[in-house]
Amino acid sequence: MNVDETLRRLSAHKNVIGVVIVNSGGNCIATTLEPLLAKQYASLITSLVDTARTTVRTIDDQNDLTFLRVRTKQHEIMVGPSEHLDYLLITIRNLTEG
Repeated sequence: MNVDETLRRLSAHKNVIGVVIVNSGGNCIATTLEPLLAKQYASLITSLVDTARTTVRTIDDQNDLTFLRVRTKQHEIMVGPSEHLDYLLITIRNLTEG
């Protein structure tokens, strides 16, 4: 399955408002969002993942981050890092719609 198919498939899920794929440098390499919003998510979520990964590894140096899920009153942000953190798959869902 190629990247465009994956983006379309994920975007088709209920209440998904956007999908962003970020490389290890924090740059957006594919998205369904507007470019400026995608860049903002890429930058902020990359920083959050780095902090979460450091926290997990500090607590247990034999462990690593495998998934990150953040829920707010309005959105749910799900982040799936690749095995070696070569890229991040970020999915943003709207929680306020039925």
